[in-house]
Amino acid sequence: MLSSLLLLPTVASASVLWKGDFETGNMSQWNKVEMVNSNRLLVEADRVREGSYAMRVQVDQGDKPIQASGNRNELVYVDASLMNGGGEGAERYYAWSTLFDESYPSAATWQVFTQWHHTGLTGSPPMEFYVYGEELRMRVGGERAQDVWKAPLQRGVWNDFVVHVKWSANPNVGFVEMFHNGQQVVPLTPMATLYPGQGVYVKQGLYRNETIAPQGVVFHDGFTVATDLADVFTPAQPATAAAR
Repeated sequence: MLSSLLLLPTVASASVLWKGDFETGNMSQWNKVEMVNSNRLLVEADRVREGSYAMRVQVDQGDKPIQASGNRNELVYVDASLMNGGGEGAERYYAWSTLFDESYPSAATWQVFTQWHHTGLTGSPPMEFYVYGEELRMRVGGERAQDVWKAPLQRGVWNDFVVHVKWSANPNVGFVEMFHNGQQVVPLTPMATLYPGQGVYVKQGLYRNETIAPQGVVFHDGFTVATDLADVFTPAQPATAAAR
């Protein structure tokens, strides 16, 4: 039972492959920044889950930092070992925290806040976390994508996520498992997690349907990639918003 444990490592370990936790005070840990203006992605100390800094993400209608569908402002992390088909059979643990601002809009359409994008140009991401209406959802599978988890959207509190995935285009090899706020909410489930011959890379921020008019604000903190569950769980802490 892992109900007494939550994410966010505090001790360095050989199994930790990368951190994008903003404790540098900037976005330098990430490989690429996609934003239309310097006020859209801000590393701040006002609302944090752990450490001293977190990232505030803002998306306004019309934000298009790249030539693609939807509106977005996102950071990109590329794990070179998962690119160009090299990730087949690789196993990873991903952990991070997300808080939706009290003003976060409700819309009967998609609003992606963390995604593992494939290297191809068409199709849905192999794995993504998004908001639809008043629900948080996890979608996995690429060509045969399906929602494997749903939960009510709560504004103003931190959501702690841990995702355990084996990357494979073979549904008999690949799997996902997920913990939300210390509870296992998706048991280890066999399924394809890659497009054949393709790689994946992480995008975090906010990416949403361009029909949404109200401004969207979300906070992210503590992104960690590891090969051992012990390095993405620590003793539980209340999932409340930090004081502004």
